[in-house]
Amino acid sequence: MIGHLPLAVFLTLGMVVALGACVQSVVGFGLAVVAAPFVVVLEPHLMPAALLVTSLALPSWELLTGDRDIAWRPWCFAIGGRVLLMPVGVWLVTWAPTSLIAVIVGAMVLVAVAASISRIDVRPTPASSALAGVITGVSGTAASIGGPFFALVLQHERPSRIRSTLALFFVVGASSALTGLAVAGHVDATQLKVGLAWIPFVLLGTAIARPLRSRVDAARMRRLVLALATVAGVGVILLTVVS
Repeated sequence: MIGHLPLAVFLTLGMVVALGACVQSVVGFGLAVVAAPFVVVLEPHLMPAALLVTSLALPSWELLTGDRDIAWRPWCFAIGGRVLLMPVGVWLVTWAPTSLIAVIVGAMVLVAVAASISRIDVRPTPASSALAGVITGVSGTAASIGGPFFALVLQHERPSRIRSTLALFFVVGASSALTGLAVAGHVDATQLKVGLAWIPFVLLGTAIARPLRSRVDAARMRRLVLALATVAGVGVILLTVVS
């Protein structure tokens, strides 16, 4: 057992995390979008803290080894909006029943998919950046999902700038969310242990992604991931409603 979590469940969710990390390494997003629906169904008490801890690994590595080509102005507006609305996400975790959190996770997955396939021509203005941050302040704290919203704002930037800016956004945003959740008493030892124990699965997914980058069409894989995320998001909502 890992932090009172049955080994079989831990390994199953770890492989889902590895899949999400692989996808994120290839197409730029995916860890939380892929993993959150499965975590909230199998072990809802781990959400959102455990997945927030795990999700810090990839962006931290990107900042350490990447180009650090950061779009500072949009980032400042986005992180300001995220930190400002983070208490709302903490409030949801505090007062909402587990079933509502599950529905929120499923809904945020579907919204993230819609944002990812949107053809809306969004530019990184102060208003659009702040709005993406505001949405992520709630979704990133309560459901650990937030990357696609700010990624939509940055869609016209060069790839290195998108990766670096999102990485810093993830690290600061997830750290602030974990701090807020900890102050409210919603981060426990089990969540921390499991979140840290899933990091090797992130490394596994990243290692698998390296040869796939040159062999797999990123656009096709992105469509498959969005389809999987859609099924998972709808499935979470239906399972919650039925139960």
